[in-house]
Amino acid sequence: MSTQLARLLSDAAAGRYPPPDGSITILPQPSRRDAGVIAFTAHSVVFVDLDPVWVRGLLPPEDLSGPLLPSFLQALSSATGRRVNSTDLLCVAAPQPGPPEIMLTPAMPSGHPRITRALRHRDHVRVWETPGAIVSIGCGVAGRWEVALEVEPGYRGKGLGRELAAAARHLVPEGTPLWAQIAPGNAASVRAFLAAGFRPVGAEALLPPV
Repeated sequence: MSTQLARLLSDAAAGRYPPPDGSITILPQPSRRDAGVIAFTAHSVVFVDLDPVWVRGLLPPEDLSGPLLPSFLQALSSATGRRVNSTDLLCVAAPQPGPPEIMLTPAMPSGHPRITRALRHRDHVRVWETPGAIVSIGCGVAGRWEVALEVEPGYRGKGLGRELAAAARHLVPEGTPLWAQIAPGNAASVRAFLAAGFRPVGAEALLPPV
């Protein structure tokens, strides 16, 4: 998908970030489904199909946190008829060649709550399972490949999340970066993805359709 946001994300995956000058870039939505805000270091990107002048008028001048403030996100939500999602840590990792080290079995993309959610937010969802856990990848914001995983309570604290996050890097097409949206309060998940080689690039709040 060739959009301005897709190009910006491709640059960020390669380590080329927007200039940290405190500015805000406002872009059209890459699709009817995807709208929201990505905050990089001292530069935020708002992608929503609203008048850019009106959007800028909502933001306090020189407030780097403004695009992720609840008041701003709620204003976008009201104007678009969408709901406000959580603010996540946004990470990316390069793909890895060959099969993953952990044994994974392809599964049907249905039934599990985590997969049901993925199907609402991503296209081309593919799912694998291993005892005590599942991992899925799919095309999300601006067509980027995204990963989601779930480890059952009895299997947590044993490194399985890290193994699955690392395995997911082997499941995307060659040359394609893999993105992860992680709740900052889920410290175990943050540690697992960082240990699997994912690199933080910013924060993201999406505005999914109601």
